[in-house]
Amino acid sequence: MNDALSRVLNIIAETHKTDIAENSRNYLEVNIGGQAQKLGIADVAGEYRNVNAVVPLKRPASGMKVRIDGRTFVNYARLQNGVVVPGFVALETGQPHTRWSADESMILNFN
Repeated sequence: MNDALSRVLNIIAETHKTDIAENSRNYLEVNIGGQAQKLGIADVAGEYRNVNAVVPLKRPASGMKVRIDGRTFVNYARLQNGVVVPGFVALETGQPHTRWSADESMILNFN
């Protein structure tokens, strides 16, 4: 169980709590390592610098959008706070999670 990683993911969820949808084609990516670095959690920042959390959006964000093949998200899990992460990250947090399946075609939103 990685409490520091859980803290980072909970802060991501808190930051986007009004935007998180149960399921959505539109999503935002948040770099876990980058968020950890902003919070001063060096060990998580280094270990997860190339790992992104997915925030399914209630509505499309303004700005650029890119269509992504949903098969990109194989073995992803949805945490109870609504944030979606790769399966290995969910296991490392020790938080309850469920399997998450993306739509066939997803839309990555950039702010």
